[in-house]
Amino acid sequence: MHNFKILYAEDDETIAFLTKDHLENFYAVDHFADGTAALEGFLSNEYDLCILDIMMPKMDGFELAEAIRKKNQEIPIIFLSAKTLKEDRIRGLKIGADDYLVKPFSIEELMLKIDIFLRRSHKKTTPPPSPFYTVGTYQFDAANYRIFNDTETISLTQRESDLLKLFLDHKNQVLKREEILKALWGEDDYFMGRSLDVFISRLRKIFAGQEGITIENLHGIGFKFSSEA
Repeated sequence: MHNFKILYAEDDETIAFLTKDHLENFYAVDHFADGTAALEGFLSNEYDLCILDIMMPKMDGFELAEAIRKKNQEIPIIFLSAKTLKEDRIRGLKIGADDYLVKPFSIEELMLKIDIFLRRSHKKTTPPPSPFYTVGTYQFDAANYRIFNDTETISLTQRESDLLKLFLDHKNQVLKREEILKALWGEDDYFMGRSLDVFISRLRKIFAGQEGITIENLHGIGFKFSSEA
């Protein structure tokens, strides 16, 4: 369960207790009550993701994030802050944060973002997959946006290709709708969701004659690309 380890810096005891208590159901969490202690912890341990408050004693979250980025350019950083000004959000993102949530935040939204960033950063450490995938009787050339076999070649748009690659990288697994939208467009948006439905409809038509290949719509959750191959 605790395959991933999170550094959590927050000086508010109540928020820290509630958030850490929830996160520890899924991850290993080290909590620090000030920025200096958090930096010492970061330099002494290996972490997969950092969650930082901004207004902390001894060293604020912005300074802490800058120090972390000097040591590690890749680790995901999420700010949780009561600072609501656009300038603060922009500053945080310029430092190199991956996201910025304003307090009071939804624990469900935080968990979703953690999951997305951990998946993304974990993929960077694994060998890249083969550029060709076997899908039924087809070969999928992800780099050139095409599906082909001995008798035909089907061209895909970049989004369709990205979507199919995402499905194949998570074959026979449930992908949440929000995860797909974030992966393809970087955000969960209603109009992008409508485009996603169009792309899925086209992929279904392409593979309609392929035995054992289905794209299942799980109402209110997302999609599951299943293949017996």
